[in-house]
Amino acid sequence: MATAELNGAAIVDEASFHLESRRAFGFPDSYADSIDAWVDCLSYLRDDENMTKFTIKPGEVLEIVIVDAGKMKLAVPDLLEEIAFCVGGINERYQDYGDEPALELVLR
Repeated sequence: MATAELNGAAIVDEASFHLESRRAFGFPDSYADSIDAWVDCLSYLRDDENMTKFTIKPGEVLEIVIVDAGKMKLAVPDLLEEIAFCVGGINERYQDYGDEPALELVLR
């Protein structure tokens, strides 16, 4: 299983979340540092769009691990909730296209 690891202790606001996401996912230079762009990039994991450094096959899952998630939850609880909501929405998008869910969020 492919894994992208975000450092929750380093995420104290939306800007630091996008910086960590750029590092962990290998988003393209055109990444717009917004939740909408985050969702868009992670919606192409099974395509050859090069929106992330990950390409997964049908049935495979990208595990998003947030280490020190407790620290992130203290600093930006709403953002952590939004990320979980977006992961669910991305998985629904995959299912709408007849594919299996592509993401799993793990808080450590």
